Amino acid sequence: MSDDRFLCICADDFGLSDGIDAAALELAEQRKISAIGCMVRRNFWHTGSRNLRRLDADHVDIGLHLDLDFPSAPGGRDGSLVSLIAMAYLGLLRGNRLRDEIRFQLNSFEDRMGRAPAFVDGHRHVHQLPGVRDLLIAELMGRYRAAPPWLRNTAPAEPSWLPRGKTDAKARVIHALGGGALQRLAEQHGVPMSRCLLGVYPFPATEGDYQHAFAEWLRQCRSGDVLMCHPSLGDAPHGLQGQSTPHDESRRREYTTLRALDLDALHATTGIVVAPLSRAFGRHAASSEMPVDLTDSLRGAPEELRW
Repeated sequence: MSDDRFLCICADDFGLSDGIDAAALELAEQRKISAIGCMVRRNFWHTGSRNLRRLDADHVDIGLHLDLDFPSAPGGRDGSLVSLIAMAYLGLLRGNRLRDEIRFQLNSFEDRMGRAPAFVDGHRHVHQLPGVRDLLIAELMGRYRAAPPWLRNTAPAEPSWLPRGKTDAKARVIHALGGGALQRLAEQHGVPMSRCLLGVYPFPATEGDYQHAFAEWLRQCRSGDVLMCHPSLGDAPHGLQGQSTPHDESRRREYTTLRALDLDALHATTGIVVAPLSRAFGRHAASSEMPVDLTDSLRGAPEELRW
């Protein structure tokens, strides 16, 4: 159809827990999501990555979900996002340590997947922060200049799907923290980016609220948009070393909504095709394959990363 809209639905946080990994794999096999963002510093990444390699790369983009606030010890709490943002804007991030961390996470992805990431974005959108974005794009161009991975644009779609309120404000704040500067830098270096970001909403939300928001995002989307999601089958009581995964109930509601998605009906009634964004850029995972090292080599892991 000439009026088809190609939407990338991306499940974030792969590697954070068993329940998150299982949900992403199931939804990808059913083609109800078309991208998965991986957290290579988390405890379930190495186990989950073995299953990721079985997915058809023509139907799902596998990328790096850059993670700069991972716990300093197993079972610990994530670092402070507020502190990270403050240090980024004050120019206090240590460039050498940050560069080493970006390199380590790309190395870990390559070692486990045997190819470059199809895309790079950031856990809590850290990929767009001052200092981070410059080093990230420099590293991507140094490694993958001929065909760099696409980056997630945090620009909220217009017009907003709700009157100005909590959801709208949250989306705008996210973008204001560096989205415009990242887009300009990516354009300068020829790094492809998604169009707009859908899927932002305030936690927690009822199942009905999320289903309503999801329907509005589908109505609003245009080709090139990314709808981020965080589905999980649930992790309580074992979860993360005895803890429940953050926002576990909201993640389960997202999974339920995505699992109920009827792709044929969606296309017939709206023209929406759920597809990997790399397809729009003419990229193929096979073209970026490299030897696979499944020995869990750390390839020079940085020291404890704390700002």
